[in-house]
Parts: sequence; C-alpha cells; structure tokens
Amino acid sequence: MNTVTREPSVKELFGDLARETSTLVRAEVRLAQVEMTEKATYAGKQAAFIAAGGGIGLVGMLSLVAALILGLGTLIPLWTSALLVGVVFVIAAVALAEIGVQRLKKLDPKPRQTLLELKETSSWAQRQLHQAG
Repeated sequence: MNTVTREPSVKELFGDLARETSTLVRAEVRLAQVEMTEKATYAGKQAAFIAAGGGIGLVGMLSLVAALILGLGTLIPLWTSALLVGVVFVIAAVALAEIGVQRLKKLDPKPRQTLLELKETSSWAQRQLHQAG
C-alpha cells in the first residue's frame, strides 16, 4: 500500500490563510471591544468622583453664601458656623475632584493589547505569504 501525501496547492494555502486571518481579526475585534469596555467602565467610575466633588462643592458654596448672608445681615456668631461648614465642604469637594482627575490622567485610552495582537497577526500573515510564495 503506497500512500502519497499530497502537498496543498497555492490556492488552498491562500484559502487557509484567508480563513485563519479572518478568524484572528474577529478575535482581535472582540478583544478590542472588551478592552475598551473595561477602560470606559474605569473612566465612568472616576467621573463619579468628579461628580461627587462637584455636588459637595455646590453644597459648600451654598453654605458659604448662607454664611455671607447671615454674617452681613445679622453680624452675630451664627455665620461663623455656616462659614466653617462651607469651608469643610469646599475642601472635601476639591479633594474628591482632584482624586478623579489624577486617576483619569493615568488612564491610557489606547487598546494597547489589541494593537500588539494586530501587529503580531500582521507579522504572522506576512510570514505565511512568504512561505506560501
């Protein structure tokens, strides 16, 4: 019994290459989607810090306005407590907003893992073409 192993034709090799490349590209797109979703989720959480800082800042500003009104209107020590509360809220607002801004500055929006995979896929496809040719 004599079995001859048939070498695939160039057409078959190119067909295999096209299918494998298509599969890899679809996987890379899915990876990019997952990576971008993770980054968007992180950015959303940091935006919540900024929003919390803004909300607390608003309360602080309202307290400062109340302190000013009470201080100027009555000139009694009641304004001192309103002023103190306002300053504390403003400090808290600035601290929370700064945390969110600093964390967002560290976020790299590029899908680095996907870009690396695409480069590897491109190199692989080029090697396959050179081997087939």
